[in-house]
Amino acid sequence: MISALALAESLPSMGKAPDVLARLVHVGKIYGAGEHAVAALSNASLDIRAGEVTLIEGPSGSGKTTLISILGLLLTPTSGEIWLEGRNVAGLGERALPPLRARNFGFVFQGFNLFPALSALENVAMAIQMKDPKFKKPRDEARRLLELVGLGPRMHHLPADLSGGQKQRVAIARALGGNPPILVGDEPTAALDTKTALSVMELLRELASERGRAVVVVTHDPRLERFADRVVRVEDGLIQSISSPSATASH
Repeated sequence: MISALALAESLPSMGKAPDVLARLVHVGKIYGAGEHAVAALSNASLDIRAGEVTLIEGPSGSGKTTLISILGLLLTPTSGEIWLEGRNVAGLGERALPPLRARNFGFVFQGFNLFPALSALENVAMAIQMKDPKFKKPRDEARRLLELVGLGPRMHHLPADLSGGQKQRVAIARALGGNPPILVGDEPTAALDTKTALSVMELLRELASERGRAVVVVTHDPRLERFADRVVRVEDGLIQSISSPSATASH
């Protein structure tokens, strides 16, 4: 297990670690001002590497969602650096962030967020077009991605006709649109039963191991640790520890 301080001191330079896709360096987030200021995250440093599954764990209100929101450029930090594509992007304006998000991140959420009137194929194709309006043949790409996540036979079904696990696989296929190197999940298995949740995590593990994606998942479920390369424990806005589960070797 690595302490937060030791981690921050041991971070290699981006140039020496080509597998590092994103890096947070001493990142903090404060909400409010003066006596009403609340530190949601403090001095957080973390590398996100290709081919790894990183779980973010901690109690409710600990700063987990703030951490991944800053990582995914959905939230601007109050302090610190965000390294992406070889540069610090923490100080970029709002107009510069959407293309960076689209190129680098795919997001998977607890609630699936599918359009109910569209088929699985149409949901994924629309996401691809929204990321890149110039993308040629988005339906062909959507079909390929749905086959990749094991939903080829159900691609023409509406979300109402899919199980929870199937909906989440559609959401993962949608997140893979545009070929982002980093997948970020905020409690993506929380609404699923145990068997289905483990199946979804097996898919995310495969995307990391065999497809070279970096997968970052916020979870309250310790059973998911068997799929992780690293478990980041967040409490009271601080990264308290980073550990490597021994079960990782049995993937």
